[in-house]
Amino acid sequence: MRNVLVTGGSRGLGLGIARRLAAEGFQVIAVARSESEALTETMAVSGGRLQFHAADLADTDALGDLARALKAKFGPIYGLINNAGGSAEGLLANLTHARIEALIRLNTLSPIILTKYISRSMMAQGQGGRIVNMSSIMASTGFNGLSVYGASKASMVGFTKSLARELGGLGITVNAVAPGFIDTDLTSAMSEEDRARIANRSALRRLAEVDDVAAAVSYLMSEGAKNVTGTILTVDAGGTA
Repeated sequence: MRNVLVTGGSRGLGLGIARRLAAEGFQVIAVARSESEALTETMAVSGGRLQFHAADLADTDALGDLARALKAKFGPIYGLINNAGGSAEGLLANLTHARIEALIRLNTLSPIILTKYISRSMMAQGQGGRIVNMSSIMASTGFNGLSVYGASKASMVGFTKSLARELGGLGITVNAVAPGFIDTDLTSAMSEEDRARIANRSALRRLAEVDDVAAAVSYLMSEGAKNVTGTILTVDAGGTA
């Protein structure tokens, strides 16, 4: 059974991805600061294929120890889903330096450093692997009040493309998924009017859902995607079509 690490896997999009991959036969390790009630309930019916490991991913100095602890506890890691992230909504001029730095640390620095250690382990194992970075349509379209968030997600695109070339010769694929507006904690503060306006702008006249993004990640983890690397898979109901 192949181990897959899903960061931010205790709720929302991360939990949806973890649930999907566990149902498809992967041994999934959800990493987050704390275990949510929804995660506990999902683990109870997962047949042991979904487990939790507590860690503060913003503590970048501890990520090397985290990677080693996960390998010691669960065995070799085949897949890494860099999903954990936050948002800093508001005009750039009004954001504090501390808030900007915290967001960049969690959305950009943390996944890069964690990937460094996990990919090093994948290379040593010599059995290939899969890395999926969670980006966003904000990386290419922009949105009022989300400039720092957009910058952090755009960084994942460049990271994905370059790392795919670094690791391709070892059979490790590196891709990104760019969701549009979906029902998660990050979009729950939006008004119904704003949600309807965004949905009406999309080609399919609706918002994408968590399950749609989980299905995209599932594909990138599958044998059918063994020759897909360095790509950005957009899941937004045609909002950027």
